[in-house]
Amino acid sequence: MLNLKRVSKNYKIGDTVINALDHVSLKVEEKEFVAIMGPSGSGKSTFLQVASMLAEPSAGEIFLNGVEVSSYNEIQRARLRNKQIGFIFQSFNLLARTSALENVMMPLFYAGIKTDSNYAMDKAKEMLERVGLGDRLYNTPAQLSGGQQQRVAIARALINDPTLIFADEPTGNLDSKSGEDIKKILKELNKEGKTIIMVTHEEDVAEIAKRQIVFKDGKVLSDHKS
Repeated sequence: MLNLKRVSKNYKIGDTVINALDHVSLKVEEKEFVAIMGPSGSGKSTFLQVASMLAEPSAGEIFLNGVEVSSYNEIQRARLRNKQIGFIFQSFNLLARTSALENVMMPLFYAGIKTDSNYAMDKAKEMLERVGLGDRLYNTPAQLSGGQQQRVAIARALINDPTLIFADEPTGNLDSKSGEDIKKILKELNKEGKTIIMVTHEEDVAEIAKRQIVFKDGKVLSDHKS
């Protein structure tokens, strides 16, 4: 599904060039659940940004479902992200004054679907019910717990039926009970056939993935399946 070939990402700070990713090559197969680990500054977050089309690589090639996508311009990348990729962020990234239902419908708007249509509303309700929030449709983020906000974010990630989901520290801002709930949902999604790539620094969270990849100094240090 995802194939990176000698991908690098460099940042220039003053006269210093930082190799955040250094000629990384790896493949992720369809329906895999992969945990990306490593210390701060190891390159794991940069890998997620580049692999998910949020950032352009400095060198190398990226293939998604057999199509070379690393040369796409920003408009093409945005279109690809909206159609094929779902995102779950540590900070939830929800619109503060907007209901759970409206937050979940947002990707449909960017896909050109009217968010006041019956289809959009029914689809968003379905996704919120899927994550156990069918009774919280009209609550704003401030009226929801951290765990509930993350479930809204998961519902939003699912609404366009992506083939690939990127999760960036999905339990990082949650208490242990809410974290367990999110881990359970992610495992269920993978069992249903979703491919998941998850960045985490927590070993107990990484253990729910079937494959663990450890980064260090912008390179893959280890890659093993459990």
